[in-house]
Amino acid sequence: MRTKLKKHGQIKLVCVTILLTLAATLLVLNLTSGEKRLDEQIKREYAMHDAQYQRTLGVMLGSPITEGNRFEALFNGDQIFPPMLAAIRSARTTITFETYIYWSGEIGQAFAAALAERARNGVKVHVLLDWVGSGKMEQRFIQEMEDAGVQVRKFHKPSFYDLSRMNNRTHRKLLIVDGRVGFTGGVGIATEWTGNAQDPKHWRDSHFKVEGPVVAQMQSVFMDNWIKASGDVLHGEAYFPAIAALSVSQGQGKAQTFSSSPSGGSESVHLMYLLSIAAAARTIDLSSAYFVPDDLTVGALVAALRRGVRVRIITPGPIIDSQTVRAASRSAWGPLLEAGAQIHEYQPTMFHVKVFTVDDLLVSVGSTNFDNRSFKLNDEANLNIYDEAFARAQTQQFEKDLSVSKRITFEQWRDRPIWEKVTERFAALVYNQL
Repeated sequence: MRTKLKKHGQIKLVCVTILLTLAATLLVLNLTSGEKRLDEQIKREYAMHDAQYQRTLGVMLGSPITEGNRFEALFNGDQIFPPMLAAIRSARTTITFETYIYWSGEIGQAFAAALAERARNGVKVHVLLDWVGSGKMEQRFIQEMEDAGVQVRKFHKPSFYDLSRMNNRTHRKLLIVDGRVGFTGGVGIATEWTGNAQDPKHWRDSHFKVEGPVVAQMQSVFMDNWIKASGDVLHGEAYFPAIAALSVSQGQGKAQTFSSSPSGGSESVHLMYLLSIAAAARTIDLSSAYFVPDDLTVGALVAALRRGVRVRIITPGPIIDSQTVRAASRSAWGPLLEAGAQIHEYQPTMFHVKVFTVDDLLVSVGSTNFDNRSFKLNDEANLNIYDEAFARAQTQQFEKDLSVSKRITFEQWRDRPIWEKVTERFAALVYNQL
């Protein structure tokens, strides 16, 4: 009897081991793509103002650079939400809206009501929410919209047979009205983004309003994930109307919209940053809510500093929604500070801005953070603007943010307490696996 029990126990152990092995294998297969990643430094072949730079990005990022566009920078909720809601309320044919964060609160109610009202009046309204990012959203908002005829879909609800959905989120923030007016940037639909960054409960952020041919590219990026989430193909004049380039008096900026997604095997955003850093000749200003650069990006920035480029970075200070992110960020600062980068921590409130400006020409804004998750795991979308006057205006805003930020020197970073160094190192190891 004892022998039989022992044999039965061994068989049970083997079965458990096999099941655990299969589960581990499934997890690895679902959370890794197996595709090659960027692993070599981008060589400097041309400068930012060389025509070759725009030719390269116009091909490599998959979206051509269009002319005749108009842009308006909007700062903080008091400037951002009214134009977005006004555009929704003015819609005549279609509204497409994709966002990561949509939580409860008055601003969430305002968007749900505006979208529902337009749907009741015959406008085709499509809302795509990330399953994780909309976890705090009241179900009544969705019910209100769906009862009015809004099509609401959730992106990548997890399932046991496709665990990668847990880690691949749509972080894109796109609103397109009538296929002619677009909005993108860092803002989410939540109370934290309301107000004017006046206290720690109201965040600092930037969002851009766009008109012109580049809006069709924004619409195309939305359609990419809408098809994945719904299986429906939205097309025709209501979604893609003919958009003429604006005249010189109306606006003439060059722009392109591009996306990045692990499901597409693309590292477009990462590549854009690396190519732009390599092309920089004078200045790089980076506003980054989550600044946790990988070794390749740190190397590119250090190389730019060594050839005389001024690099200024603003990232959140003590007021941040994730102390793990702040700790992981600080762990990577050493080589940058030692090479001469100016790193500043924003003090008044959470700093959620995602704007990258180079040589008073390129302004890149969108959903992308400067970290591994945005570069490799999330679905992201960015708008690149090539316009000197607009870039100079963004530099002015950057310096306004700089005035209420605290600069961290290399000596301060080097001499921080040992417990901070240990905490930061651990945070970096954990964060890079998320």
